[in-house]
Amino acid sequence: MLTLLGKNMGTTERRMREKEKVREAILGTAWNMVKEEGWQSLSIRKIAGAIEYSVPVIYDHFENKEAILSEFAGTGFRLLTKKIQQAYEKTESPADQLRAMAGAYWNFSLKNKAYYQLMYGVGMACCEGEKCRADRNGFDHFIMEAIKNIIKKSKQPATDSCLKYYTFWSILHGLVSIRIMGSSPVSAQLDKMVLDDAIDGFIKNLSYPA
Repeated sequence: MLTLLGKNMGTTERRMREKEKVREAILGTAWNMVKEEGWQSLSIRKIAGAIEYSVPVIYDHFENKEAILSEFAGTGFRLLTKKIQQAYEKTESPADQLRAMAGAYWNFSLKNKAYYQLMYGVGMACCEGEKCRADRNGFDHFIMEAIKNIIKKSKQPATDSCLKYYTFWSILHGLVSIRIMGSSPVSAQLDKMVLDDAIDGFIKNLSYPA
């Protein structure tokens, strides 16, 4: 009896490992397609052909193409959150934290263009899954904390920190999107200088509002 139970458990574990291996193959193949041809190239049928499995096997692991996109978007947000947290923890000065986080956001977006496009729908449809939306909020509190700490010591401590957060993010996302879409008339270096100038102005306004 114990021998039979052990065999069944061994079979179950082996099947789980094989299923995970196929899942990793699907994601790895999909990511290679994206890097080589862009998000528009991705399809369930092409993935199945590339890993030499039938289409139903892909659907055993992912409900549809959107589920694969959600997986990648979630990964992108987790990576961005890690970079933002590292930047936040480099200093105790709220103003310097905002500058560092803005720099980390900028660097992430340019080094991980494919992720960023999917995460925020830059030039394509963005991720709308529940998992993706949960991951999207991962780094908010680091930025909010720095903003709140500046507001506390400002001339107007009742300033709406939520509004200021979205102002801060809009500056970042707007300049990043212009750079990613190739619509900026200047170099990436000058765009970064524009970003730095905008963030300095944001911090000054936050500290000494008119």
